[in-house]
Amino acid sequence: MTAQDTPPQGNYRQAELDKFGALASRWWDSDGPQKPLHALNPARLDYVRERARLDDAEVLDVGCGGGLLSEAMARRGARVTAIDLSEDLIRVAKLHALESGVEVDYRVQPVEALAAERPGSFDVVTCMEMLEHVPDPAAILQACATLLKPGGQLFVSTLNRTPAAFALAIVGAEYVARLLPRGTHQYSAFIRPSELAAWLRAADLAIEDVSGLMYEPWRNAARVVSRTDVNYLACARKPG
Repeated sequence: MTAQDTPPQGNYRQAELDKFGALASRWWDSDGPQKPLHALNPARLDYVRERARLDDAEVLDVGCGGGLLSEAMARRGARVTAIDLSEDLIRVAKLHALESGVEVDYRVQPVEALAAERPGSFDVVTCMEMLEHVPDPAAILQACATLLKPGGQLFVSTLNRTPAAFALAIVGAEYVARLLPRGTHQYSAFIRPSELAAWLRAADLAIEDVSGLMYEPWRNAARVVSRTDVNYLACARKPG
């Protein structure tokens, strides 16, 4: 195991790594525990593609999991580096990339370490469904900003801390419809758009857009909407 494949001490919760690592073997099963994530992925990809050029771009996917978005961006011509702290998820991501013939540079590496190694290297950085699972989201965003080239863009998705999000993302998705394993989300870790905006500004990023991301279980699909009270996406740019 190389240094880049050694899980760090610091900005993560081991229980979160264990929880998602346990889902690794079925990550690419579109009818498995990550079924909603498969449904969200096309909408996430379209959101990025509408605002950034992926073809021949240097792209980083932070908290890549098993590689759903990483592979999708690579298929659109991006040169993708993808990082996660779960060895199990990176193993599955690498295996799937081999089977599908998609080239992605997968690493078990903290974003803070990569920022020290490769500042100013990426045209696009994505960080989807990750910030609500770490102790210090602001530090993740600061590292993402460091990794961007001047003029580069950061794309984030997370959950709003609202009663609607609690009702739909936790009670509805985890307990009623059982679309997600129980304990996937912790309401106290959800992030209001105002909080995200403050962290982005502190990282010297200029916010370009905030949009809602609505999952529709009756058709197992998602779409970008104006309402941000449950899931939402944000785009910010590094000056330059």
